[in-house]
Amino acid sequence: MINEIESVLRERIMILDGGMGTMIQQYALSEEDFRGHEFKDHSKPLKGNNDLLSITQPDIICDIHKEYLLAGADIIETNTFSSTRVAQADYALEHLAYRLNRISAQVARKAADDVTAQTGIKRYVAGSMGPTNRTLSVSPSVERPDYRNITFDELVEAYTEQAKGLLDGGVDVMLVETIFDTANAKAALFALHKLFEEEYAPRPIFVSGTIVDKSGRTLSGQTGEAFVISVSHSKPLCIGLNCALGAVEMRPFIETIGKCTTAYVICYPNAGLPNTFGGYDETPEVTAKHIKNFALDGLVNIVGGCCGTTPAHIRKIAEAVKLCKPRVPPSLCQGYMLLSLFTCSEAAGLGCLGCGDSCTGIVLQ
Repeated sequence: MINEIESVLRERIMILDGGMGTMIQQYALSEEDFRGHEFKDHSKPLKGNNDLLSITQPDIICDIHKEYLLAGADIIETNTFSSTRVAQADYALEHLAYRLNRISAQVARKAADDVTAQTGIKRYVAGSMGPTNRTLSVSPSVERPDYRNITFDELVEAYTEQAKGLLDGGVDVMLVETIFDTANAKAALFALHKLFEEEYAPRPIFVSGTIVDKSGRTLSGQTGEAFVISVSHSKPLCIGLNCALGAVEMRPFIETIGKCTTAYVICYPNAGLPNTFGGYDETPEVTAKHIKNFALDGLVNIVGGCCGTTPAHIRKIAEAVKLCKPRVPPSLCQGYMLLSLFTCSEAAGLGCLGCGDSCTGIVLQ
């Protein structure tokens, strides 16, 4: 599968799908819709748990996948952004983690296979592995900057369970996405490599970080360059950015990432920045125009959309980049040691961790 997808990436720019949550919101589902029959007596509210809809409303999720595929997406993401036992604990559904991932992968697999048969163009499924709602790098307590509400080993265990479900459900690609804390991503990547070594045939790995604002840093304080270097040991087929920013704001950071990686570059921004009400106003034509400029300048290999994007956005993006040549990754530079350095938590404004007098203010990742 790695060679198959890489051969396509050498020939053309591939298209990723758009926002799942954006499309689900258009259905205006009720609490009862989210619960379905199986969870009608569950003890906690379930409205907003979009991943659960793969079980309670699979036809809706399948239809959304197909809308994106028919709009031109080569790759669709599974509806599993929050399908770890860590994230599902908010709904008291930790026990469903494996099942959520397997069923979501099967729903996406069916949609991709149906559209492949319908169009004669091979479509792929990426297993979405989100960042969870906890972080290894930042304390949730202002009074206790040294405190963490999860450990690396706990995250590895949760990601392992998620990955098994996705792989058993038939995904083609593993996508570790919306990374705001690289330490969390490393737990996911460790889990994947261990599974590929011991239980499953390797799949391509895509890694996508999130630059939170114009400072060019992730939430945990890393620059784009540091982020790339600190995950490059996992040898991702693609690396890039998604979420938080629109295409205009994301461009300089995508340029930076492209200059410091030999992997292919993936980019799926939001439909601009959110408005006063938290919605997104950027039209499909505007988003496509910006992403076409990325393509014309040789910056990208896979493009798509994140928050606020719809099949209409993906259709326009696919049309816009259809004749554009894909980015050619630079050849590997031999003989150089690459280290990722970033300021410590205190210097990044996140609170001192109490490292002691020997602290230099610089952390080696």
